Amino acid sequence: MGPFDRQAWLEDLGEARAALSAKYAGLEWEVIERGVDLSAIFATAEDRIGHANNDWEARRAFEKLMDRFGDKHVLVRWPSTKPPERSLGGLSCDGMGYTTEMQAEPLTAFLPGFVPVPLPVGNVFPTGVVARGLHRVGMIKIPVFMAQGFPSLCELAIDDIHIDRTRTCDEDCQGRIAGRAEYVLTTQFEAAIEAVKAAGANALLIDIAGNGGGTEWVGAASRMVTPVRLEGLRNYFVKGPLWLRHFAQQKHDLENARRTARRADRELLTHLIEQVSEREREAREVCDAGALWEGTQPSCRRLGDAFFSTGLLSSADPGALRAKPWASLVFSPLQYPYREGVWRGPLLVVVDGRSASAAEHFAAELQDNHAAVIVGSPTAGAGCGHTDGGTPTRLSHSGGILEVSDCVRIRLNGQNLANGVQPDLLVGFRESDSAKRRAFLLNEKLDIALDAADALGDH
Repeated sequence: MGPFDRQAWLEDLGEARAALSAKYAGLEWEVIERGVDLSAIFATAEDRIGHANNDWEARRAFEKLMDRFGDKHVLVRWPSTKPPERSLGGLSCDGMGYTTEMQAEPLTAFLPGFVPVPLPVGNVFPTGVVARGLHRVGMIKIPVFMAQGFPSLCELAIDDIHIDRTRTCDEDCQGRIAGRAEYVLTTQFEAAIEAVKAAGANALLIDIAGNGGGTEWVGAASRMVTPVRLEGLRNYFVKGPLWLRHFAQQKHDLENARRTARRADRELLTHLIEQVSEREREAREVCDAGALWEGTQPSCRRLGDAFFSTGLLSSADPGALRAKPWASLVFSPLQYPYREGVWRGPLLVVVDGRSASAAEHFAAELQDNHAAVIVGSPTAGAGCGHTDGGTPTRLSHSGGILEVSDCVRIRLNGQNLANGVQPDLLVGFRESDSAKRRAFLLNEKLDIALDAADALGDH
């Protein structure tokens, strides 16, 4: 980076301000609902940089600024100071970003009476049962909501689709590996659910404490653990180039699908194309965020309607839709081979302050649809995240990458998902608590939670 240059850091701060104004979908929520004074927090950051004596102190000024935002997707990623690893060529799951570091530790294994349930070799979902009075509770840990958190799935995928490990893997090759890994992830999750059913479970607890999120696979996972036909969350987009491209591509794909669709399906596809075209036009109508820096609502609308967390449809019957080649274009969970309602009994979901992003989506969708009892402590608060790779901004001097949410996800109760999920039954987890301590605290509330899940099922 060279010698410390205070002015260059201040210029980076100006770039960050401009990027947040143009790209951050949650800016209104921060100002109007959370009461953040944008001008004041940037003035504080400017003062800290003005008094910084080195790059480390300037970075800390940026990090403290990012901490003032409620959405945990707002952050700066700094360039690595480690020398780049020398590539040996060929195919590497590690090189493609598959890592176990994403996985959250199971806490349910520490519950009194926990007995592991045998699963086929290689299944990535820690699974067991606990006998509790009239209940036999199946317990499944979802360590992370994406195949990339499981290098073993990548290795399986490479073998399954017979990719030559000695050759370099291009984007298409990596996409094939990811698709196969996600397929296996889905079948393994179904196998874990079936295993607890075979072990006699009459209630199911899904542990997503510490789960930092993942991909759209979450929409398949949530629909596998309940017979309730789930409604997706409303999605809103920040107007501008990213979503203009997104809708243009979406319209192109739908038009291609319509050309070969059966006559009975063309009416639906035509209707959806018209709706996407409306959003495409709306994406061009960019709204100046200047008023938000003065703490007031802009006179124009910064956000447009981006359909649902599940795509163009809020809900769908996978049995009726799956056979259509365009199914995943209109309902994103159908890109995965899930089966709806694999589990059909009482359901608990355990969360904590490190449950974030897709994990919050999982809990919120089940809670909003009255399909599960959420147990634990309030979640992290990381809203919609990034669409089509998001809108990262590289700060010119420091090389830091500013990332912001380009969409807003609104729950059925009208709350922004970035507020986090409030459990139905609070458990006093602390950030510093070990998994064993959390299991002890959960155990004290488990009977109450099971009664609540039974009552929810009765309704």
